[in-house]
Order: sequence, then structure tokens, then C-alpha cells
Amino acid sequence: MKNPRIAVVGATGVVGETLLRILEERGFPCADMLPLASARSAGSKIRFRDKDWLVEVASPDSFGGVDLVFFAATGALSKTLAPEAVKRGALVIDKSSTWRMDPMVPLVVPEINADAILSEPGIIACPNCSTIGVVQALQPVHQLAGLKSLVVTTMQAASGSGAPGLEELQA
Repeated sequence: MKNPRIAVVGATGVVGETLLRILEERGFPCADMLPLASARSAGSKIRFRDKDWLVEVASPDSFGGVDLVFFAATGALSKTLAPEAVKRGALVIDKSSTWRMDPMVPLVVPEINADAILSEPGIIACPNCSTIGVVQALQPVHQLAGLKSLVVTTMQAASGSGAPGLEELQA
């Protein structure tokens, strides 16, 4: 995919906004971008690459002609719509926890197991943010000495619960 048409499901949420900012900062190549969200956010506008984009309701029909879909929304939305995006020919990268334990879905940290990235349409799951950092730090140890198990305790970020969590923390 040299210049894919992308969609972002959850474009108006904290994770979606962050994802769009990173795509813009890094100059991610895309021919077009389709911001999608729940009916609650439909009709609002977001800013991406110096342009205002109208947010549409995410539905199975949203994914026709889309090459790459980032799911930055609830697990329920991902569970329902990610397979629909794949049926329509899109590669899905899901940031929710929905697909992480599914044995048919690769769980990918590109710096660790980029070879698991799919070359054809399907779903790619992203590990929890704490997991990503831990496996990146421990991969060299594992390669040198081998690791059999690891027990980790984390304190999760308030942002993990979206805008309401950030507002509660600020209050």
C-alpha cells in the first residue's frame, strides 16, 4: 500500500485524535482519509492536514474502497465492524482489546514481530500500551538469555477510559 485510502473509526475520541495527530506529524502517506465515529459524534468536524473533515457514522457500508482501517474505538464497535471492513478488502489495525487473545489474529509489536503483519486483508491486534514497552525492553534479554515467564503489575493511564477519564482526573 503506497498511498492507501484510510479510515479511522473513533476519530473523535482521545485515541483517534492522537492517532490522527501522529499520522499527520509523521507524514503518513494516504490518498484519502475517512473519519468515522458513533452516531453521537457524526456530523462533527475534525482537522487533519490543514483540512476540515466531516465525521460520518461508522457502519459496514463505510469501508467500500478503503484500504486500511484503524480502529480506535470501543471493543464492541471493533467486534462488529472490523470483520465487515475485512470483507470489503481492508486491512484492519485494532487498538482495542477485542482481538488480542484471538488465536487467528496476530498480536503485533512491529519492532518485535513485524513478520506477523499481514500481507492481505485481515485484522491485526495491538497489545496494551504497557505490554508494548515491556516487550520492547525485554526482547534483547529474551534473545540473550531466554525468558519463560514474566509477572508485571501496571498502573493504567486515565486516558485509557477516554475523555471521561481525563475529565475525572482533572477534576
